[in-house]
Order: sequence, then C-alpha cells, then structure tokens
Amino acid sequence: MCGIVGYIGPKNPVEICLAGLKKVEYRGYDSAGIGGVENGKIEILKEVGKVAELEKKVAQADLHLEVAIAQTRWATHGKVTKANAHPHFDTHRTLALVHNGIIENHETLRRTLQSEGVKFLTETDTEVIAHLISKFYTGDFRKAVQHAVAELQGSYAFAVVHEKHPDQIIAVTEDMPLVVSLGQKEAFICSDPNVYATHTRDVVYLEAGEIAVVQAGQLTLYNGQAEKIDHKVQTIDAQENEISKGQFSHYTLKEIHEQPQSIRNAILSRFIESEGTALFEGLSFETSDLLEVQRILVLGCGTSFHAGVVASYLLEEMARIPVEVEISSEYRYKNPVVSPGTLVIAISQSGETADTLAAVKELKAKGAKILALCNVQGSNLARIADGVLYLRAGLEIGVCSTKAFTSQVVVLALFALMMARMRHLGKAEGQTFLKAVKELPDQIQRILDLTPSIQKIAKKYAHFENFFFLGRHYMFPTALEGALKLKEISYINANGYPAGEMKHGPIALINENCPTVALTANLTTYPKLLSNLMEVKARNGSVIAIAATGSDGLQEIADETIWIPPTLDPLAPILSTIATQLLAFYIALERGADIDHPRNLAKSVTVE
Repeated sequence: MCGIVGYIGPKNPVEICLAGLKKVEYRGYDSAGIGGVENGKIEILKEVGKVAELEKKVAQADLHLEVAIAQTRWATHGKVTKANAHPHFDTHRTLALVHNGIIENHETLRRTLQSEGVKFLTETDTEVIAHLISKFYTGDFRKAVQHAVAELQGSYAFAVVHEKHPDQIIAVTEDMPLVVSLGQKEAFICSDPNVYATHTRDVVYLEAGEIAVVQAGQLTLYNGQAEKIDHKVQTIDAQENEISKGQFSHYTLKEIHEQPQSIRNAILSRFIESEGTALFEGLSFETSDLLEVQRILVLGCGTSFHAGVVASYLLEEMARIPVEVEISSEYRYKNPVVSPGTLVIAISQSGETADTLAAVKELKAKGAKILALCNVQGSNLARIADGVLYLRAGLEIGVCSTKAFTSQVVVLALFALMMARMRHLGKAEGQTFLKAVKELPDQIQRILDLTPSIQKIAKKYAHFENFFFLGRHYMFPTALEGALKLKEISYINANGYPAGEMKHGPIALINENCPTVALTANLTTYPKLLSNLMEVKARNGSVIAIAATGSDGLQEIADETIWIPPTLDPLAPILSTIATQLLAFYIALERGADIDHPRNLAKSVTVE
C-alpha cells in the first residue's frame, strides 16, 4: 500500500514522478501528491482521488521542479482529505516529505512539538517527521534527518527534500520497502524496483536503519550510527513490459487469463521426470538440511494463508511431515516454541507483507530456518530468508490476487513432491503426480474457454448479497479463497466453510436468498459433500456446483454446474480456483464494481 517515487537528474522530475505514480497505482491509494524544489522554494500539489486528478492540477499550475518526490497515499492516520495527502511540510515550508508506514509514537512526539510552539495542519503521523527534521536542521540536511530518525518508533520509509539542498533527496527506511535506482547522472527513488526499469536496472535496496543521500547518479549511504557504509548495486530482471492490460478490459481479467503461462513458468525446469521428483535450482538448503526437517510451520496472510493451508494437506499427505499453518498477523504476537528440525515456509506475493516479515524475524531470532515463497526479486522477505522459491508469475497488478495464488499452490506442490521423494514416496507415484502437474496449463485453458457460460451464471446471481462457499479437505481452503475473491471485488458477504461444519451453526443462514457455491472436485470426499448439498437444497438454497467432468449425482441437486477437467485431489484446488475467479470477476462486473482497485484495499499490506 502507498507508493513513494522520486527523481533527481537532467530530465523533467515532474513528468518522471507522475509516470512513476501511475505505475504504483496498483498498490492501492486514495489520494496523491507531488512536491519539490523550484527556484529555492518548496512547491507542493496534492489531490484526493486518482493520479489523473493530480495530473490535471499539475498541468493547470504549470509546475516545474528541479528535484521531485511524490506519493500515492492509503489513509491510516487521518481521513481522506487534501490536507492529509502527501507531501507534508514543516511550519516554515522549508522541506517536503512523503512517507509510507506508521510512526507508532507520533502522539507523544506531536505533544512535545506542540509544547514547543509547533502548529499542526493535518491529522497524520507523517507531519511529525517533517517538523522533527525542521527542528534539528542547522545547515546539515543529513544530520537533521539522522537526529529525527533517532526519535521515531515504528515501521516506515520516507523521502524528503529541502529548499536549501536542491541537489539531493534523502531517503530512509525502517522495515519498509524502498529502493534507489541509479542511472547516468540521474537517480530514482521508489517503493517498487520495477517502476523505473526502463530507465535503469541498477538498484540499491535500502536496509533497515539506513539513510541514503541521493544525488544525480550518486548515492552515499549511512548507518544508524551516522557512519558511511558501502552499498551493493544489484541488477533486476525488469517486468516493465507486463504493466499493460493488453486486449483485456481489466488487469484482473488479464491476470486470470495469464494462468496457463504463469503455471508453465512456475514448473519450468523444476522437475526430473525420469526420477519422478522436483528440483529447485538455487535453493540454498542442502539435502541433509531437508532430510532433518521434522516439522513445518507455514505463515501467510489472506490469499497466501489459503495457499499455505493447501500446502499443509499436500506436505502431510505426500511427505508425511507434520505441518502447522498460522495467520501471520496472529502468530507474530505469540511466543512460539521452535523445536529443532522446524522449517518455516513464509508465503507473500510481494515479499513485503508487514505481519509476515515481523513473524519471520521473530522466528529467525529463535533459530528457525526460513524458506520464502514470493514473487518479487529483491523483496524484504527474499533478502532475509535462508532460501527462496520464486513464483515466476510475473507482475500482478490487480489488487485481487489470481495468478499468484495458483502459482503458489503449484510451487508448493512441487516442493511437497521433492520432500516426499526424499522420504518414502515411490518413483512411479512421483511420475504420476508430475504428469498431472504438466497437464494443468492446458486444463486451465479449457476452463477459461468456459467464460461465456460462467458469465451467464454470474449475471443470474449477481444481485444476491450473501453467498456460501463449501468444500471438504483440499476444497476447504479453496472455498476460503473463492469466498475471498467474491468479497474483495464485488463487496458481497461471502463465507467459505468446511461443508461438514454447516450443521454446527451456519446452516441457519441458508435460504432462497443465499446461494451456495459447492466445490466438489475433491473426489475422496465427494459423496459426503453431496449429502451436505442435499441439506442446502432442503432449505431452499440454490447450488452452483464446480465439479470434475464425469461426476455423478449432481444433476438432481445443482441449479448450475461448471464442469472442470478431472485431476488428482491435491491439484484440484488450482482448477477449481480458476472457475471461482471467473465467477467472482463477472459478478463484480455485473454489479459495476471497480475490480482492479477495490475500495479500502491495497495490493501489498506493508503496515500492520
């Protein structure tokens, strides 16, 4: 959530920053602003709403800046107003500052500054930082920032410019993503390293507590003790060409339709068919380390948590390793017992999920080995983990995760296969599993080809305000994920449940105004699920079944059926999810929702 950009160099800083803001819109925001130095003065423009609204204001003002910073804000402290939008400035308007994250002690700092005569103009925690830097400024910009940072508590990243120092931007991070991209006689600052990939692919990832003095083509880095430190320039694999809707009306729809290819990318060169096993090049764990694993802890939030639940079934069933799955935002406040032989799998599409990062740091401090599953090269999670499995899903712009989820599940399935083959699983069983994995891209395409019929079902049911998603075993986390997609983009109250739990309370809500999406593709539990659906029908509930072709017994129960290709139970969540994604998309479309940018949501949850 929130996106910081900045530029210093010979090009037009305003144009560069506005272009950057457009490329971080996917992160979720409610206002946008730009500021910088012009003729020795701080100039700022900001606007509630989309970047396009800010762009109009900039054109009207004919803004010209020598150095610029900008931000898309997602409100935390303070309402969505122009005053609360970034950049913020100090009392004398000598500096401008953009900020992501939360300053946890902002109230204490605010009271202290107010007692010293400072007048606040906003409700934000960000304004505190601006006033602190101004308070400590005596001519040395970097030292003033350093003194201010020493007063701050929380997780944050910010960039600041000063009217007396138009030749530099100072950038700071404390457990929040921020990179400096270095070009020829120019430099860029951004929350996402891919934003300025067309200009340069050389980036420096700022680490916690570091202060960067950024000049045109030059970077000087300091640690928390104000000592100069070396920085490592890394070359990124740019994904710039993917920031386009192509022939599709929405990024979300484009990403749903990219899944045959994203699954191919996820499995490419990651298996040995003759041995019936998986292989991950670059996985830093030795075989002996993996053989010593006695327990696995899986961490994730939202969609990543759902992928983790699927993974727990896979790992326990195939590799016979005990698995615990935890929601990161809850786990981070536990005092966990980390027994010897514990492997932690931390899942985050962005690699920047604040709660997952906090939990991982606590676990590392307790000696646990961390395997990260993420989609972004150079992300915080990728850098602090002991090993990384990249999804290779490509840039995902839609706030509602689609291709990242299915890529997570297929990569975890291959990892489970590898762990199983190291233990007891036979080669023939492994080959059978791999054969089913390789069939997935073509099977997904066959489901995508069902779009017209799914669209008709969506049109029929789009007016309902409540839905249940039911499934058993592998289909339970699939039901959770399907319900989440419908909630996110259509604002319908959708709930995922294990079908066997309906009689323990939720069945009281079933009536003719509450359709049930039945995920029946888990063949092991199929007969039991049919019984649950009979109970739904007995209470006048409509049933939309997502079922493997050839399944018997649904004709008399389901009001609508989406037939998907049959596959092994452990892989059925991938195919069933494609159907629920399409159903959610077209219901949201019918309801006129802003599908790519759902209200109140951000792509990457980088604050608690």
